[in-house]
Amino acid sequence: MHSSGQANGKESEPEGNKSAPGGQKELEAEVIGPGLCTGCGGCVNLCPYQAIYRDKTVTLHPCDLPRGRCYAFCPRTPADLGALREKIAPGTEWTSELGPVRGFFIARAADERLRRHGQHGGTVSALMTLALREGLIDAAVLAEEGEGLLPRAVTIEDPEAVGRSGKSRFVVSPTLAEFNRIARTERRRIGVVATPCQALALAKRRAQPLPAIEDGGEKLQLVVGLFCGWALAWRALSDLLAKKTDPTTITGMDIPPSRYHTLEVYTPTGTVQVSLDAVTPCVRESCRSCDDMTAEYSDLSVGSARLPEGWAEARGWNQIIVRTRRGQDLLELARRTGALEWREVPAGNLEKLQTASAGKKKAAAASRAETGAADGPKRAC
Repeated sequence: MHSSGQANGKESEPEGNKSAPGGQKELEAEVIGPGLCTGCGGCVNLCPYQAIYRDKTVTLHPCDLPRGRCYAFCPRTPADLGALREKIAPGTEWTSELGPVRGFFIARAADERLRRHGQHGGTVSALMTLALREGLIDAAVLAEEGEGLLPRAVTIEDPEAVGRSGKSRFVVSPTLAEFNRIARTERRRIGVVATPCQALALAKRRAQPLPAIEDGGEKLQLVVGLFCGWALAWRALSDLLAKKTDPTTITGMDIPPSRYHTLEVYTPTGTVQVSLDAVTPCVRESCRSCDDMTAEYSDLSVGSARLPEGWAEARGWNQIIVRTRRGQDLLELARRTGALEWREVPAGNLEKLQTASAGKKKAAAASRAETGAADGPKRAC
């Protein structure tokens, strides 16, 4: 593992996290051991002793450094959230339900191909394609279909290749491990599509530099966040779906609004409906204490839309939260270039999203109280 110490051997405190130094031992004791690891990959490829095995983070060899990036950048370790917020969205009011909100829109990809291959309206694919085409980034870190329901993280430089990574699988992808890998290469401007925990880890990377180490964090130029209620444990999901269909034939999945209470599994022969009563036990334990539904620490956040016409229409659109100036500039570019199509936001949609997000925060607090889990980053809020 790389140390956060200065060249003369003297250790330095991570900026914005001075009360919570830690290394691999603390990561094991506070995060991995208690089952709070999200599988984000944030510690992998920073340290040779951390690795991803399927959907789990594993320790290959002990490390006794008292301070390390594995601990400093983990989304489940303490942090000064005020410092993070000011770094990510300076001057923007941080709402208790949704984080910073500069704007709220409903849109979809103008390119029908991106809509067809993407999740819902294909907005994320359209934005990352646009960012690559316009040179805002020279590499995009995305998740795409892997083997046996396990997503894999990939780096894409060709804008025309973004569309192949548009589907959701609801199993965690070690996206940040791939970011850590390519941040050490010649790429200079990197964009990442991230879940809420991954976006928080990247925010810590931005706001808590360990100055003695050149880790490539300064190359992070764009974070597009995904709305996320939870991720599913790979083994449990695989066992469940094997009882319903041949997992090797699955082409995609989706979760309609809560009133449907189902996971839709798409196969070449039709759609398999799986009750959420059967799916809920597959939720990763670490997700139950997560209180961020909308990727609050990203530049833009994107999720499925809710429209008065019903799910058949809404599933073709996305709702977008603009959080930072950088995100606002990208969305304005999408409007000027016609990369996105737009529709009016129905009255009350933002309030409904606030209510849903507040519900997740309340459930997470209850889960932490029930299990005795620490509040993670909020301990140093």
